[in-house]
Amino acid sequence: MPMTTGPTLDLAVLVGLQASGKSTFYEQHLFGRYEQVSKDLFPRAARRRQERQMRLVGEALSAGRSVAVDNTNPSTEEWEPLVSVGRAHRATVTAYWFPPDLEGSLLRNATRQGRDRVPDVGIHVTANRLCRPSLADGFDAVMEVRFDGRGGFRVRPLSDAVGDQISGGTADERAGRAASGG
Repeated sequence: MPMTTGPTLDLAVLVGLQASGKSTFYEQHLFGRYEQVSKDLFPRAARRRQERQMRLVGEALSAGRSVAVDNTNPSTEEWEPLVSVGRAHRATVTAYWFPPDLEGSLLRNATRQGRDRVPDVGIHVTANRLCRPSLADGFDAVMEVRFDGRGGFRVRPLSDAVGDQISGGTADERAGRAASGG
């Protein structure tokens, strides 16, 4: 077998509510090793934001640079194309799960100014869609990220392969319940 040299290419998918610490985590733990792709950094009038994100992720991976996708990424609808592009570039794909703290996110968001502040309804909508990523979603690893109470983060691997949503079940289970009227 041929030996692999050089750093491993990785696609980090950050998953969590707005104002849950994703961008701060990126700055403290991934900056310098990962290129950040975030729809928050696109011009407000930018069109086709999803297409632009996927193009930027693909370009970085093609150039041999690891990428961190710093968006809410609340469900498989957002993860699937990212996992696919990561696989197409032979990158490992790691989910960084920020368990929901709706009250904390709303409080942190309230301190934001201007464009950085998200309407509260947006956080509630994301909370209703938010699913915990799992190995079954195609990720090579799922890491749980929590505030450590000292301005940093605790990161630990989640080894189970079962995802859930804060109102119960995986995204597929929720879709099945919705289709059946339950």
